[in-house]
Amino acid sequence: MRQILVITGVLLLGACSVEPGSEKWCEQKKEQAKSEWTSSDAITFASSCLLDSTTIGSKEWCDDLSDKPKGEWTANEAADYTRYCLMP
Repeated sequence: MRQILVITGVLLLGACSVEPGSEKWCEQKKEQAKSEWTSSDAITFASSCLLDSTTIGSKEWCDDLSDKPKGEWTANEAADYTRYCLMP
């Protein structure tokens, strides 16, 4: 029960922001001039947006996480999975 409350809280708090590495964030960065990116943006883009399997919320990412034992998920992975894969 507590885990559900934590996940719900994370989703509610993060609902208004675009999470770095998410599909929406990647699309926004593709349209933004590279000169406006921070070094953190560039690292996140390279690690999360260049391959669909690593873009948080992509079909491939959801499928990969579905195959991973739930006991090995981090709290962030559980929240992201709920946010992007169960309630798109």
